[in-house]
Amino acid sequence: MENLMQNPFVETAANFSVAVLSLIVFLTVFETITSYKNWEEIKSGNMAVALATGGKIFGVANIFRFSIEHNDAILTMVLWGTYGFVLLVFSYVMFEFLTPMFKVDEEIKADNRAVGLISFIISVGMSFVIGAGIL
Repeated sequence: MENLMQNPFVETAANFSVAVLSLIVFLTVFETITSYKNWEEIKSGNMAVALATGGKIFGVANIFRFSIEHNDAILTMVLWGTYGFVLLVFSYVMFEFLTPMFKVDEEIKADNRAVGLISFIISVGMSFVIGAGIL
């Protein structure tokens, strides 16, 4: 099995599979954290939710990019990816905390695209910061 993982095509497929599975799990967690149903809102054309969700997807994928780049073992890659995801969730919670004049989730659900864009930028930006710390 170890010899099989030395093949770059197999290793890439393994990393991809694990990252996609992790992304699905993490998006499910985000779905429970937010006060709206992401995919229902996106289906109905809510651009703010699409921006916020897109930022989360990009953020998680970017964190896994750094994790894959710096780790050979899949388990270590998943652990760093999970840790990065927790920090990304913390960033989202901090965004809510630092804007006491409005509720981020309510504004995004109401299709406030400005708030959705800022949410997108926070997720993307913080994923680079988080990724830079991955060893």
